[in-house]
Amino acid sequence: MSKAVRVILGLIGGYAAGAAIGLALVSLASSNSHDKSLEAVMTAAFFTGPLGAVAGVLLALAWKGRPPA
Repeated sequence: MSKAVRVILGLIGGYAAGAAIGLALVSLASSNSHDKSLEAVMTAAFFTGPLGAVAGVLLALAWKGRPPA
């Protein structure tokens, strides 16, 4: 698999994982009773999602695939 494909997959997968973790964390830990769902979505979309995307790209760049045969 080429490096570009790994980076794109890492970007998409990292964003999805980060957003899911952010949603879960805010839903479980927030004491906001007024607009908890909005807080969860905004945190996932604009904070934990992008952090996950960066982590996914870094992991994809560090991943050493199978050596060529």
